[in-house]
Amino acid sequence: MVGDAAKCKWISDLLLDNCGVYVQPINYPTVPKKTERLRITPTPLHTDADIEHLVDALHSLWSRCALARHVA
Repeated sequence: MVGDAAKCKWISDLLLDNCGVYVQPINYPTVPKKTERLRITPTPLHTDADIEHLVDALHSLWSRCALARHVA
C-alpha cells in the first residue's frame, strides 16, 4: 500500500528503470484515492533471488519516499 498516486507511479517507474522490475501502479479510479498501491504478480518462473531483489529494491525505495511500512 502506497497511499499516494504520484509516489505510486514514481516507485513503479524507478523499479523498472533502475532495477529492471515491472510492478504495476494501481491508482484511482481502480482503487479509491489515498489507497493507491503496487500490484506485484509473482509467477512460478520467479526465483528466490528475483523475489529477494524486489524486496531489497522496495525497502530502499520505501525509505527514500518516506512511506510508512504496514504489516499485512
